[in-house]
Amino acid sequence: MDRLTAMRVFADVAQTGSFTASSERLTMSRAMVTRYVAHMEQWLGARLLQRSTRSVTLTDAGEQCLRRCLQMLALAAEVEQETAPANGELRGQLRLTCSMSFGYAQLAPVLGDFLALHPRLKLDLNVSEGALNLVAERIDLAIRISADPDPALIARPLAICESLLVASPAYLERAGSPEEPRDLQDHRCLGHANFGRSEWHFARESNEAREQVVDVPTQFTANDATALMAAAEAGAGIALLPAYLVRPLLQAGRLELLLPAWQPPALTVYALYASRKHMAPALRALLDFLVRRFEGQLW
Repeated sequence: MDRLTAMRVFADVAQTGSFTASSERLTMSRAMVTRYVAHMEQWLGARLLQRSTRSVTLTDAGEQCLRRCLQMLALAAEVEQETAPANGELRGQLRLTCSMSFGYAQLAPVLGDFLALHPRLKLDLNVSEGALNLVAERIDLAIRISADPDPALIARPLAICESLLVASPAYLERAGSPEEPRDLQDHRCLGHANFGRSEWHFARESNEAREQVVDVPTQFTANDATALMAAAEAGAGIALLPAYLVRPLLQAGRLELLLPAWQPPALTVYALYASRKHMAPALRALLDFLVRRFEGQLW
């Protein structure tokens, strides 16, 4: 059996903790996943995984093997990229991660355009709000919206992201519109579980700069902005959401903008990656493409 593929399968099972989950991620039968892991154990003469009815965990030998496998898989990816044809055609695979809302509203269409230029390249997008270890998860590029990106990673700014305060016409007809930020304390608010759940900041430009920090009552929270947008559109309350996501609904009249004179802090859309050293040509090309596509945009 192909030992490089066996390493890839073993590393994925170690990450997911499940033969079934890895078979789905790798589009491979569960029996084939089991065969590849068994091949690794036979090749190395050691038991790499401890199997139980509920989980799969690494043995001591498995932990040592996983570290080496990840290094070899990364090296194999570099070799594949560095030996690309002289005509500049990109090939191989890049793994990316971003939030569901940004992937839905912005990134997926852009990646489609990029792949149209490089038909032999493959992209795998993991939509996730949580922090990921890029090296351990074998992620080449993370797109994150933040005011303070992870200092352990290389951060390349792509665009500025504004947030907008919105609610549905039905909710406002029922509950009225706030006239200033502190009025939000008398409304139902929808909070993001990972960002500003119940403390919202606003600033207003005037003769004297004014700021208000409001502890809002969040009756409903979610870890994804797309879910909060759907709840706001359904009349569940007032939400503070990224402009790139809600502008189409504002233009269609399905949501209304509140407190336009008060601005929440703007954030930055960053492309994050582990190292500049030995950067694969495909990753460099994708970064440059994203910068060109998003440069100067203000959402």
